[in-house]
Amino acid sequence: MHKTDDTVRCRRHLADEAATLAFGAQLAQGLTAGLTFYLEGDLGAGKTTLVRGVLRALGYGGRVKSPTYTLAESYSLPAFELYHFDLYRMHDPREWLDAGFRDVSDGRVVSLIEWPDKAAGWLPAPDVVIRLTIADDAREIECEAASPRGAQYLETCCTPC
Repeated sequence: MHKTDDTVRCRRHLADEAATLAFGAQLAQGLTAGLTFYLEGDLGAGKTTLVRGVLRALGYGGRVKSPTYTLAESYSLPAFELYHFDLYRMHDPREWLDAGFRDVSDGRVVSLIEWPDKAAGWLPAPDVVIRLTIADDAREIECEAASPRGAQYLETCCTPC
């Protein structure tokens, strides 16, 4: 008997930067502490722009920059602390531990992790995997639940399609 794929996911075409920011704002709906997101995509795919959209929707008005050189940026928000990681420059997965990031999965933060493959084996498991791909001047995005909590989150913020 054929089993139906019941994975919760949503896909969207993002025509420009404004659409990416708007989708980030949509993802901000229903965010709660303890969620972990993996952000996948080539350089320039829009991962940091998406994070900027999330943060703006959560009321953060400061500068949102890519943490490529710092590895992490943290943002104190009213409901939780949000960590934005960019692991692109890591050469060994153990650098995650050496940098002291082991404690960020304590349930009191939201973690958005770019280039999660760079710390494979050491990261907390994702609740949602977000894949951005470049399509000419636009972007395609797919969000896929990777845990029951991630499925519940996507069902509230992003109508599966």
